[in-house]
Amino acid sequence: MSMNKVPIPILVFVLLLLVGGYLLNAGGYVVVPAVGATPTPRGAKGWTGIVTNVGKNDAGDLHIDLTIRNDTEAWSAMQTDVGKPATLTTSDGKSTNCDTVFAGTGGTSLAPGFQMRGYTGGTKTATKIQLLYVECKGAVASSGSKLSIGYNYVTGDYDLHVPSVPVNDTMVLDLDQVAKDVKYPVATPVTGLIGKVGDKINAINSFTLTLTDAKRTATGLELHWQDYNPTDYPNYVHIGTPPVIGADGIIYGLYEDPAIADATIALSHGTGEWTTAVAIPKDVTGLYVLVSVETRQSKYFVSHVIDITDK
Repeated sequence: MSMNKVPIPILVFVLLLLVGGYLLNAGGYVVVPAVGATPTPRGAKGWTGIVTNVGKNDAGDLHIDLTIRNDTEAWSAMQTDVGKPATLTTSDGKSTNCDTVFAGTGGTSLAPGFQMRGYTGGTKTATKIQLLYVECKGAVASSGSKLSIGYNYVTGDYDLHVPSVPVNDTMVLDLDQVAKDVKYPVATPVTGLIGKVGDKINAINSFTLTLTDAKRTATGLELHWQDYNPTDYPNYVHIGTPPVIGADGIIYGLYEDPAIADATIALSHGTGEWTTAVAIPKDVTGLYVLVSVETRQSKYFVSHVIDITDK
């Protein structure tokens, strides 16, 4: 008795169909990570902390002002370890916990090579500028003292469906090394990183997105956006409310998850136009827009930085 042999490629295809049918009937689904997601680069240094001032607060406690720089070689958001104090270690080996720690990006992903010293915190109805610093109650920073801060960060593109895996690290700062005249926000220029007003940015569904103008207002800045829809169906692109960072090193604009923000619909073979606003002091200059654009697939975001330093 003879049997016809089934070619292996056909057998594999049938098995895949059976497995797929089982998953669908079971009500499950498989999320396939998007191609091109940026992993943590090998050999990257993580984030670098810089001491810009060592003094005392109004209560007489040790106060240390900080700047943080993104040295991960990718877009990155950083925060300190929740509930974990920083540690001050003096030259004689004695350690003191520092319970007041503000060192992070406030949820915003910062461009590689950029540095900052504060961000917009609080709530939508009551925002506040949060500067970066550490305070150590009752401590004194003698010569040779060092400050250790535990933190974690994520890098690359943002995918709502595939959570990023945070990297844990510790920055150790020499309090004898106080930096003066730190320039913001670009610390290490990256070739091809920064775009300009009028540039077309590739977005989801073959859309292109353009920042067409940036105008000063009585309360800050108004950003004018336009997208073009080349398809046969109405659609939209999520970007949320992009923040900006200026020459004072502060991110202006409360972090908003772009995946759950509203979006303006563009009709078939047409354009959509809208504005976003961010509150900025009138004297802040040297501004850059930090925008996360929905790209490649739904709720997958690629970050871009746009130069508006002439505004």
